[in-house]
Amino acid sequence: MVNYAQKILQSPDALQQLETLHKAVEAEKRRRDEFREWITPDVKAEFINGVTIIHSPAKRRHWKVTDLFSSLLSIYARIKGLGIIGTEKVMISLTRNDYEPDLVFFSREKSDLFTDDQVLFPAPDFVVEILSKKTAAKDKGVKKQDYAAHGIQEYWIIDPVRQQIQQHLLTFPEDKQYAPPSTFTIDEIIESRVIQGFTIPVRAIFENQANVEALQKILK
Repeated sequence: MVNYAQKILQSPDALQQLETLHKAVEAEKRRRDEFREWITPDVKAEFINGVTIIHSPAKRRHWKVTDLFSSLLSIYARIKGLGIIGTEKVMISLTRNDYEPDLVFFSREKSDLFTDDQVLFPAPDFVVEILSKKTAAKDKGVKKQDYAAHGIQEYWIIDPVRQQIQQHLLTFPEDKQYAPPSTFTIDEIIESRVIQGFTIPVRAIFENQANVEALQKILK
């Protein structure tokens, strides 16, 4: 970012470039305001780098994973008093973009500050995106970069076709990018670093019986 700024300042038309950039940023802010006025609970959409992205209906394999995983995580978080879980239509508002991730976790310290009428939320502590052909590039690209830049400590990318999870972690709080991910397959165990004590078989978010068994362990 510093090198880019220096490059602009060394250019004879630096002021014109900055003015053009300022106008573009202001126009994007107006589009973002219009997006927030337009979106309704019936539409799943996001505002990413100045563009409104409308998502198509999810395939069964997608919402099955959402259902199985959210049931485990939400019950665990409630029992342990760790925070709250949101799915699908929780809009997180970052510096430039508005996202509706598939699943988010907010620590109790953050969630205790929320109001019942709130519709825009800050960066969560933990985010999950479930891949599809249309969303994969953004989930692995701009979203991953943006989540890391805003200090989201843990990011799971779930592939429902390969039945595996990529776990991305910020090694240090001040990091602005994730360390190389760890990949967990169907027969492995995955443990969250952010959600204390949350350890599950990967299979439990893809298969009903494994999910029930994992849930029974949580409830013991």
